[in-house]
Amino acid sequence: MLRIGLFSKLSQVSIKTLRYYDQIGLLKPVDVDSFTGYRYYSLHQLSRLNRILALKDLGFSLEQVGRMLDEDLSLSEMQGMLRMRQAELQQQMDETRARLENVAFRLRQVEEEVVMQEHEVVIKKVEPQRMAAIRGVVANYGAQGSLWHALSDHLRQHGVRAIGPSIVVDLSGEYREQDVDLEVLAPIDADLPESKRVKVKTLPGIETAASILHKGGYDGLRETYIVLMKWIEEHGYTITGPDREVYLHCPGDASDPLMYAGAGPTDPADYVTEVMFPVRKVN
Repeated sequence: MLRIGLFSKLSQVSIKTLRYYDQIGLLKPVDVDSFTGYRYYSLHQLSRLNRILALKDLGFSLEQVGRMLDEDLSLSEMQGMLRMRQAELQQQMDETRARLENVAFRLRQVEEEVVMQEHEVVIKKVEPQRMAAIRGVVANYGAQGSLWHALSDHLRQHGVRAIGPSIVVDLSGEYREQDVDLEVLAPIDADLPESKRVKVKTLPGIETAASILHKGGYDGLRETYIVLMKWIEEHGYTITGPDREVYLHCPGDASDPLMYAGAGPTDPADYVTEVMFPVRKVN
């Protein structure tokens, strides 16, 4: 037999709790010294105590726990109940994690509003450009690499290099989580044979474009878009066509024909992307 102090240590349950369980008849000691009042427990009582604690963690009241133990739940029934509770807790954790990520995103939005000032947005005219282009539907915005690789391979095959920064135009008409319609383009001044995918075209100019520079990695572009669209709305403009991203300084090897100015930066902090919308004044 074990004195209550040792039983408490083995079970990691306080003496106060063990005494309370004894008081309500949930876990009575196997013996109580009539002279000293010391409570004694046996090792086999650890099994019952573990079931008490498990059922309590499942959210049952101690009164309910007592009735369930009197019904002598089998080990498999106990395991099933615990697995169900484990799944519920995992779902709660996933939901909490998602809420934390959303709070972090909103916090970044607020911080960007403080950092990005109104003078960073400019109104400009964009001239038409002769471009090599590929249009395609990709899984999401981060999957546009396949389009760029195909365009780069075609330029390399024909010994043509871009003469300026590459551009992507979002033709989806809205934000899409999947199946994004994009056109990737590189400015050229040499003759380039077309293929089934690669076309040579003139990218139309924009008479009035609202433009902003984004410095840093592409994961922060969403905040830059929000700043730009807020500026457009507040200054009496409306968007008249698809947005463009112009990759002024982007990662890439010097051998890539898309890299008109040689190797690009390796540190995302050094990336520079111009984001623009065609707009017109409404008031």
